[in-house]
Amino acid sequence: MTSVMCLAIPALITSIDGNDAEADIEGVKRKIGIMLTPQVKVGDYVLLHTGFSIGIVNATEAEETLALFRELAEVSEIR
Repeated sequence: MTSVMCLAIPALITSIDGNDAEADIEGVKRKIGIMLTPQVKVGDYVLLHTGFSIGIVNATEAEETLALFRELAEVSEIR
């Protein structure tokens, strides 16, 4: 049996329009669904998975996670 791993990434909410929002992921802007996190506010970080926010995370945790992703990208470029 093959196992599958899914990944959620931190994204910063920059605007909200009903059940949709614009999120910034390291400078890349995406329209996402926020119906699973209706309490989210502009300036919050969310965990983004397949185009939907699935949870709200604190800014420190989000920034640390994004820093780890940047570090992984740098290491993978070296190889």
